[in-house]
Amino acid sequence: MGGGLIDRATVADRIARFPRHAADRPDLKQAAVAVSITGDGGTLSLLVTRRAARLRAHAGQWALPGGRLDPGETAVEGALRELDEEVGLRLDDAAVLGLLDDYVTRSGYVMTPVVCWAGVTGELAPAEDEVAAVHHVPLTDLDVEPRFVRIPESEAPVIQLPFLGGHVHAPTAAILYQFCQVACRGRDTRVAHLEQPVFAWR
Repeated sequence: MGGGLIDRATVADRIARFPRHAADRPDLKQAAVAVSITGDGGTLSLLVTRRAARLRAHAGQWALPGGRLDPGETAVEGALRELDEEVGLRLDDAAVLGLLDDYVTRSGYVMTPVVCWAGVTGELAPAEDEVAAVHHVPLTDLDVEPRFVRIPESEAPVIQLPFLGGHVHAPTAAILYQFCQVACRGRDTRVAHLEQPVFAWR
């Protein structure tokens, strides 16, 4: 089933049925990202940003709105806060459909993906110091077969997901791939083993 043929009820049901894996790594920094579904029931999309070129870490890379959790903050609270701060999209808890697997990054974060139903967003107001561009990428463009590449630095395969004429890499690619597998296809696909490219290890 392609991304354009699903609705909120279908996504909510599949996310609810998904047996999520959490990473018990209190020694690492905790972060959350918002996997935000936009659209009006026609062509559904995910909200993806391009990080500002001036950022110290991962400048210019494709990303999902998100960041490090504040002290005492839950993954849901952090994802919704970052979504508001980064792109000006304010959602409440009722928009949250559930969580995907935690992804442990090479840079020392446990990243929790929070799936949200944003619907029709109107014009967004990205934070210029963090976000260079915001894209609504159709699920039909994301629900595609990724490429898996071997590198000498790791025994795990690097995931490369075709994206806007190029490729996006993990962790974003791993999260997008798992979302499409779970929400669009109803599959319990795991991605924690998928590797990041070496340039993203810092």
